Amino acid sequence: MIIESEYKKRRDTLAKDFLKNSVVVIFSSEPATRSHDTHHPYRQDSNFYYLSGFKEDNSALMFIKTKNSLKTALFVHKKDKTLELWNGKRLGVKKAKKRFLVDEVYEIDKFNDVFKTSIKGKKNIYFEINSKKSATEKILKSTKIFKEKFDIIPHVQKMRLIKSASEIELMRESISITAKAHHTAMSMNKEGKYEYQLQAEIEYEFRHNAAYSDAYTSIVASGNNANTLHYIENSKLLVDGELILIDAGCEHNYYASDITRTIPVNGRFSESQKELYSLVLDTQLKVISMIKPSIMRSELQKVAEELLTEGMIKLGILKGSAIKAIKEKKHKKYYPHGIGHWIGIDVHDPAPYKDEKDREIPLCEGMVLTIEPGLYIDKNDKSAPERFRGVGIRIEDDILVTKDGYENLSASIAKTIEEIEAESFHKK
Repeated sequence: MIIESEYKKRRDTLAKDFLKNSVVVIFSSEPATRSHDTHHPYRQDSNFYYLSGFKEDNSALMFIKTKNSLKTALFVHKKDKTLELWNGKRLGVKKAKKRFLVDEVYEIDKFNDVFKTSIKGKKNIYFEINSKKSATEKILKSTKIFKEKFDIIPHVQKMRLIKSASEIELMRESISITAKAHHTAMSMNKEGKYEYQLQAEIEYEFRHNAAYSDAYTSIVASGNNANTLHYIENSKLLVDGELILIDAGCEHNYYASDITRTIPVNGRFSESQKELYSLVLDTQLKVISMIKPSIMRSELQKVAEELLTEGMIKLGILKGSAIKAIKEKKHKKYYPHGIGHWIGIDVHDPAPYKDEKDREIPLCEGMVLTIEPGLYIDKNDKSAPERFRGVGIRIEDDILVTKDGYENLSASIAKTIEEIEAESFHKK
């Protein structure tokens, strides 16, 4: 759990980036319509939540920075018994003022008045310049009076790159729930079932263990479906002898996990499946072992491409030398994506990969990223050996960069061939 003083510390840290004589505004997410008059479950804007810890919609956060002072204000939805009857309780101004460490709390209806008063004499404004939020679009009409306009989002995203101890603990909790889900998928009897039934078991574990939701739409891709990277239809019958690529993670207290395992329908890998799986696993283990402060993600990518290409040549999937194959990008046919991404409040955390001078940012303590090499060989690819066709394999873990190296936060989830096969015969 993140305590209120940590949110205040984030706001104070962020405010150091602001020029004097500035006003700063960021709004909550808007409710998303599912169809007609029904809505998706509300989920707070990640940047707004990172700075406030406030989960309600129709809210805003404002900073007013002068030459000698900094003032913060939170705007919340007013208490309304009728609306609360239909849509649930609101915290309201009085309780928000007691809970949140801000200078002022107002009803959101007073935002325009407070904003007009606050911008008098201010030269600069920071807001979500590229946002499609209706409240932000209204702010645009007022920006003509300012000497300078800045986008607040890159400032917040840069802060999100390094996780605090509290954030890391929440990610551990999220991954722990996801581990239960993946082990359930491994151990259940899958023959004769459909991908969506396996998805249902996975997502049951999320919700049964108090996860907010899935962090992204679960991928349960059996057979050749695994060769579609973002396959989410999850409707195919699970067939004996095929593999299932499961890319699924929960969101718990706003923090995501992102784990992929590739498992056999019948609980046993065939010899050809073992060959491909071992290549991907060995590559992943080597790349993870390289992680430490100062290493570049591009170096991890390079090593992954080299190892997978060399392995594919040995297996007869590619021909010639690895150097030439990589130079001609022939490996991209089978390994088209990157080695991983940042993860945190968002499953693809939008923290920067390059600095203000367009230089790659090296890994440093407190970053969390995924490592997820894969190989995807379509069933109709006649250039590949027949025994490998129709097989897609990805293995993904969530890795914390530590002071001296790394910690695999998802190390408890079965991953070796022996572990997965053993887990598969703990039938449920």
